[in-house]
Amino acid sequence: MDMETVAYLPHLQAVLNATTLALLATGFYFIRQINRKAHMLCMLSATLVSTAFMVSYLSYHAAVGFLPFTGQGMIRPVYFTILASHVILAAINVPLVLTTLLLAILGKFSIHRRLARWTLPVWAYVSVTGLVVYLLAFHLYPHQV
Repeated sequence: MDMETVAYLPHLQAVLNATTLALLATGFYFIRQINRKAHMLCMLSATLVSTAFMVSYLSYHAAVGFLPFTGQGMIRPVYFTILASHVILAAINVPLVLTTLLLAILGKFSIHRRLARWTLPVWAYVSVTGLVVYLLAFHLYPHQV
């Protein structure tokens, strides 16, 4: 992958994060309306979009490595606190999402519902904080090229 394409990946990742968040919110709305088919389509789509995000994220960091955050002063501890919570919960989120999805596929809806009450807010938090990290690292405090 050429570096010009790689430079666009963080922006694509932000779009994928926002799309995931919209799909999660829409899927939550549909399950509250007892529209299981629409809920299922939203949640499967959110899983696919999140998978595309991860492929893009890994491709980007394989190409450029990890760049230092350029913000100075009080924004640094704020940024790193958000980033740390994002990374930790993103790692926890993967098995949560996969287990929640598997329970639905297996038709174990009672357990699925109980786990989803944890999975949805964690997944939404990871999506929102991913957008915050993107805004801070690529727009408010961008790297000098």
